[in-house]
Amino acid sequence: MTSDQLLIAPDTVLPALRGAVAGLPAYVPGRRSAGMDIAALASNESHYEPLPAAAAAVAAAAGTMNRYPDSAAVELRERLALHLGVTAEEVAVGPGSVGVLQQIITGLCDAGDDVIFAWRSFEAYPILVELAGARPVRVPLDSAEGHDLEAMAAAVTDRTKVILLCTPNNPTGVPISHDRIEAFLQSVRSDILVVIDEAYVEYAEAGSGPDSLALYRQYPNVCILRTFSKAYGLAGLRVGYAITTAAIAEGLRRTALPFAVSALAQKAAIASLDAGEEMEARVADVKRERARMAAELEAQGWKLQPSQGNFLWIRADESLQARLVDAFDGAGIMVRAYKGDGVRITVAGPAANNRVLRVLEAHAASTID
Repeated sequence: MTSDQLLIAPDTVLPALRGAVAGLPAYVPGRRSAGMDIAALASNESHYEPLPAAAAAVAAAAGTMNRYPDSAAVELRERLALHLGVTAEEVAVGPGSVGVLQQIITGLCDAGDDVIFAWRSFEAYPILVELAGARPVRVPLDSAEGHDLEAMAAAVTDRTKVILLCTPNNPTGVPISHDRIEAFLQSVRSDILVVIDEAYVEYAEAGSGPDSLALYRQYPNVCILRTFSKAYGLAGLRVGYAITTAAIAEGLRRTALPFAVSALAQKAAIASLDAGEEMEARVADVKRERARMAAELEAQGWKLQPSQGNFLWIRADESLQARLVDAFDGAGIMVRAYKGDGVRITVAGPAANNRVLRVLEAHAASTID
């Protein structure tokens, strides 16, 4: 029996979603590949297969799927602590960095509190904030597609509980320098948690963004947010983490959904950390392709901001965006469109990237003033 076949009396009052939930926009994931000849460049996943050590760890742990995972992720937290030079008490783990971010907002925000972030930035930000009953405060990006930290500082009120800084920013790829974040931290109250979201930090050139661990050691209201979904290639296993004070980290563990990070994900993450050199070699290949693509696109006439993520961002109004998406669809390439703002294209291997360059070359003339 389907829902439209249910026998419901005309005056029956049924359960209803909270107003905050009913009004939420749906998170739009990257479009998925439907065939082997499709270049899936919409989700910023690694185009590489999992690191061999991670795949082996998953295979070895598969026989324990009948058991619950360690909800406290003690072994993974200890390994992350060793890797980053902190203590395990300062580490909180969750199902991807977005899962940890939900724990952060749930743990710190009451109804009516403010969460400030740049816009456009990661699409999940306003959704998670509204779901918690807090108020999203969007601060427009500056003319260089980066965070306008002065405007973000000016947006702080006595209701502000959390500020989100995405570096490099998704979807524009623009980082925030260390000095700018430090000046920002000096200008905001110490009781506001400043989350430095570094989902793409492994792809950033040294010195382009902040030394977030140094900032955390100096400013205890800093929280670092990272993931294994991108450079480490574990998007399908969902594991991310935060570095924050022991008191906040304990709160994040309390707000986490029990057993949210599977045993397979935990084992794969540990194995991936141990295979850091291989991961870095893969990242170096992506950086070279990113630089090659950016140089060719600029030669074609496209105006790009230097990206420090594993993606490129093309600012496009609705008309150009529609033409580009149609052209990419026709070429069997899946990209991510942001209505009225632009198109984000994940950097993959040379063959897929060359297909992207050919499509964009055909439309470059329409972008020249």
